Amino acid sequence: MAALLAWTAKIHRLAQRQNGHVARAQLLAIGLSTGEIQYLIDRGFLIPVHAGVYATGYRRQRPLERAHAAVLACGVDGVLSHGSAAALYDLRAWPRVPEVTVLTHRRRPGIRVHRSQTLTRSDVTRLYGIPVTTAARAILDVVPRLTDAELIQIVSDARRAGQLGPTALHRLLAASVRAARLIDPAQAPSESIFMAMFLLFLKRYRLPIPLTEYWFHGFRVDAIYPAHRLIIELDSWEFHSNPLQFERDRMRDAVAIKYRHDTLRITWKRMTEHPRQLAAQLRALLAGRAP
Repeated sequence: MAALLAWTAKIHRLAQRQNGHVARAQLLAIGLSTGEIQYLIDRGFLIPVHAGVYATGYRRQRPLERAHAAVLACGVDGVLSHGSAAALYDLRAWPRVPEVTVLTHRRRPGIRVHRSQTLTRSDVTRLYGIPVTTAARAILDVVPRLTDAELIQIVSDARRAGQLGPTALHRLLAASVRAARLIDPAQAPSESIFMAMFLLFLKRYRLPIPLTEYWFHGFRVDAIYPAHRLIIELDSWEFHSNPLQFERDRMRDAVAIKYRHDTLRITWKRMTEHPRQLAAQLRALLAGRAP
């Protein structure tokens, strides 16, 4: 019994570093025999999760714990990747099936296994004890699954969270033509996907870039062309349908009139479904109000 308690304590310490899971190879490496492993399985201390991977004491259900078990099941070269890696960085929702990248061909039931010959040591790090691709590599891996708006959003979120510094961002844009087309590294990441898409809209139609999120006589406006005395407001129904915000918008419009500024309100639907028409209107407005 004393020997068993010593083994379980040792296994428990190992599992604590791995979100409650251990691999069979690790148990053999610390000195357990196959018979002793089977004894612990029979007694319910080790609970099979994947082939050669066990939960200690009880089956873990949190996505992070399940992700770590999936990585262990894929061997020493397995790293959390794609949607699961993006979720670990809190950039996307957790996928239903954990995703792991390996260097050699491997199949594991209940795990979406990707094989990569381009994954390098610089693409891998650890987070919460889990081997995982870097945020830049995770974003690169999921680019084909994202809409333009989602790609802009995920890059903006990663930049604001400090997960995507200038060097990593440069590498991401160099590796993805689509990301390079959508992301301007010189532009500070916006908290609003609407604002990010608006700036992309201006770039596509070769319109001048205004000052954004600018304080105008006590009110913050979404964008402003000071020399043209033109304010741009990005009107999302979710935000501007609020009664208090509705009233505040009207107060801001009155202040704009007082200081001889006009306001152009742009909706998401108009910008995405009728961009040419909107671009022509904005270009005409700017031309007519040129200083």
